[in-house]
Amino acid sequence: MTPWLGLFVLLGSWSLGNWGAEACTCSPSHPQDAFCNSDIVIRAKVVGKKLVKDGPFGTLVYTIKQMKMYRGFTKMPHVQYIYTEASESLCGLKLEVNKYQYLLTGRVYDSKLYTGLCNFVERWDQLTLSQRKGLNYRYHLGCNCKIKSCYYLPCFVTSKNECLWTDMLSNFGYPGYQSKHYACIRQKGGYCSWYRGWAPPDKSIINATDP
Repeated sequence: MTPWLGLFVLLGSWSLGNWGAEACTCSPSHPQDAFCNSDIVIRAKVVGKKLVKDGPFGTLVYTIKQMKMYRGFTKMPHVQYIYTEASESLCGLKLEVNKYQYLLTGRVYDSKLYTGLCNFVERWDQLTLSQRKGLNYRYHLGCNCKIKSCYYLPCFVTSKNECLWTDMLSNFGYPGYQSKHYACIRQKGGYCSWYRGWAPPDKSIINATDP
């Protein structure tokens, strides 16, 4: 088993841009969870790619130009290559070369960055302003909070560090209003709640069940 095969089975985070091909199944994940659970989060442009013989269908190696790093400074301060399965059925990721800037997330194995359809990967120009602000500082503030998925009503938070994620009720998590515009941040008093706004988080408390 290649490192990425183990990754998509264990990580199970979600890409806003891709649901994947047959046999690739990913659990929905709020962008904040995808950020907090990733070793590396960067904005980059793909400038090249090649197929190498590694694993049952080969591995795609993308050469990237890193524009900015949001997470992973101590893990891998500069990323030049990213690795993914060549087959979409194994959650391999297809990226355009010399066309777009991407928000890329992934995990590091043996000093290599692996990513795929089950990671949070999106064209930079498709991210909302709130998501970009989340990447810069808000998501990091909420990594000690827990985003609890709600698939069926009724749903309730069961601890003060939870925010209720209800996108699946109306949008099946794709992309969903909370995913696009909210971060779950710890407020004064130790409670986590959804936050959206221009002021510092502790000045705007939003009900955790109804953002």
